[in-house]
Parts: sequence; C-alpha cells; structure tokens
Amino acid sequence: MKMKLLNMMTTFLVVFIVSVSAHSMNEVLTKQGATQLAEIVVEAVAYDEKQTTCLVDNIYHEARGQGKVGWIAVAFVTVNRMNDSRFPNTICEVVHQAPTRESWKKNGEYYPIRNKCQFSWYCDGKADDIHNEDLYYEIYDFVQRIMTPEYVMNYIDITEGATHYHADYVTPAWAETKTKTAEIGDHIFYRWETK
Repeated sequence: MKMKLLNMMTTFLVVFIVSVSAHSMNEVLTKQGATQLAEIVVEAVAYDEKQTTCLVDNIYHEARGQGKVGWIAVAFVTVNRMNDSRFPNTICEVVHQAPTRESWKKNGEYYPIRNKCQFSWYCDGKADDIHNEDLYYEIYDFVQRIMTPEYVMNYIDITEGATHYHADYVTPAWAETKTKTAEIGDHIFYRWETK
C-alpha cells in the first residue's frame, strides 16, 4: 500500500542525517545538531533490493556530482512522484516511466522512446555504465540510511514537494505550468500543483 509522504512528515519531524557533511548542510543543520541526531538514528533495516537499486541508479545518473544535498533532492522528487497519483506506484516504475515503442523485430519487446523519458539518463541513447563504483556504493549506502522499508523519507523535504526538476542551463516548456520551489546545485525544482 502506498504511504503518503506528506502525512508521514507531520509524524516524523526529523532533519537530515549522519552521512551529510557539515559543509553541505550548513543551511539545514549545524554540525553539533547532526551529531546529536546521529545518536538517535536507527540503521540496518531490510530493504527491497530492486527499489533501492532503482533509486540509487537515478541519483547516480542525475546528481552524482552534486553532493548529498543534491542526492537527497533527487530522492525526494522520485518519492514525491511515487506518492502522487499522477505517477506510477513504485520507485522503479517512476524512474523508468517513458512512452515506449515495439522493437523493430516485432517480437513483443518494447523500449523507451529516445529522449522522451521522465529522467533523461534512462533513454538518452548513452550507456548507463557505472564509471565510479566507489561513488555508486556511497550513494547506495546513503539511500539505505535515508529510506524506511516502506520507501518513505522521514526528513524535511528540501524540495518542498517537488515532482519535477531540470538543469539550470535549459528551460523546458513544462516549467511554466509548475510552481518553482528550490534551486539546488545546478537543478531547479518544481511542484506540480493539484487542481
């Protein structure tokens, strides 16, 4: 069953966690506050490997060079979409959402249409190889620390409910129809308001 992130936020008013460096969280929490918070964080919970991997892949390909604040922002967008009825119900379905076309072999296999995916890395025509395995596993560890088994993040949403973002060097047409909420790293975040 899908849990609504906003409802959970009112129950768990917890901020960021241990693995965020003091430098990257100056705006969110002091180093002393982070140390105190680290003492009460419970780790080592069971995770669904497939969903975890999908979120890690998305963060790695979308924000690997942006530090932990950028990572958590992309994680929130992914989870906010999962919790929004206008998007698919699982992390993997959200990450892989795209219009598809049947293979030229007409064998019943379908592939995402190039450059039409919700997250550009997934169907940009480039290989999705992991070139920095150390960083990939650092992101994996980070995801395990920030997510509950129900795939809810019990932290303040620094994107303010964003479901969309884009790089700051482009301006997609859809940006005019969304509410701008934050600028983090080289990404600009938007919330898709409900009617």
